[in-house]
Amino acid sequence: MNNVVFGKLAETSFAPVVAGEPSSLVGNTPVLWVGAPLAPAGRGFWAKLEGFNPGGMKDRPALHMVRRAKELGDLAPGARIIESTSGTLGLGLALAGTVYRHPVTVVTDPGLEPIVARMLAVYGARVELVAEPHPSGGWQQARRGRVAELLALEPGAWCPEQYSNPDNVEGYESMAFELLQQLGGVDVLVCSVGTGGHSAGVARVLRRFNPDMTLIGVDTVASTIFGQPAGTRLMRGLGSSIFPKNVDYGAFDEVHWVAPSEAVWACRTLAGTHYATGGWSVGAVALVAGWAARIHSADTRIAAVFPDGPQRYFDTIYNDDYCDEHGLLDADPPIEPDVIEHPAARVVHSWTRCSSVIAPHAQVSAGDSAS
Repeated sequence: MNNVVFGKLAETSFAPVVAGEPSSLVGNTPVLWVGAPLAPAGRGFWAKLEGFNPGGMKDRPALHMVRRAKELGDLAPGARIIESTSGTLGLGLALAGTVYRHPVTVVTDPGLEPIVARMLAVYGARVELVAEPHPSGGWQQARRGRVAELLALEPGAWCPEQYSNPDNVEGYESMAFELLQQLGGVDVLVCSVGTGGHSAGVARVLRRFNPDMTLIGVDTVASTIFGQPAGTRLMRGLGSSIFPKNVDYGAFDEVHWVAPSEAVWACRTLAGTHYATGGWSVGAVALVAGWAARIHSADTRIAAVFPDGPQRYFDTIYNDDYCDEHGLLDADPPIEPDVIEHPAARVVHSWTRCSSVIAPHAQVSAGDSAS
């Protein structure tokens, strides 16, 4: 081969994976440096772009939970998988069902984006919709109740129980090892919190290499996870009306609550300046990670997990009519979070941080009753 051709080949960026099956496309996602205006000039953070997975971040635990259930004998060959989801885990389970040859039923609610519902259907999953939220546990508890009913109707069916399944946590360890390889280490990790899986799984591994790593949790307003009262939530993918057992409260150094308009601002700003963006969790995490870059020294390695891409939010975050209807474009760009000393100090309605992270007193009883 002549030197000119060899040189051009050396400059070419080759695809990192030749996939023999769709599960081979999961993982090895890139990181992107995100700076101004999310962070001050000369500062920034590394965004782990989990939207590069076929269905998003939850492809990782979906494949892992199904594989482990088969290994343990909890999931018989050809048995149905039934689970509650707000969308992303459903896509991951549809992938796992294809890979391991299991039918899949996902139980969701009217907030599921139409594109996700349609894609789940064409991926072969059965979509069950609950009509009314549970009086105290909201849509999540209503979905879980329907899952229980479906399991009773189909003996042999299996539920991953993502909120309490330790394999959900373990399924994210691969992401941590990728971050170590890509960044050499992490000093501050910023994660959204829903089921608690990825914050627990990634932080657990990273702290083996850096015990002093700071973990910042990002929640939505009107979520009960960190001790605020439940309320109607516009944002999906983070937050909860129940207390997921996989949330590792002791691992967090602080928590931030973010409002929908603030997440929209961050998502759209990311799109306009870095050509990378995603959903509600991405916007909330980017906002907090940019703040972390302001308060830490310039040599601090900050990693932020971006769980998905923007496609499913075409009719919400990136739809001006929707945003106008919900008053999401009227707020000034968020600069600094408010501060409360205790999660129960007052109800928060906008970006607020708290360095006192405790497990709400109702966690155990609410978690048991939701099982």
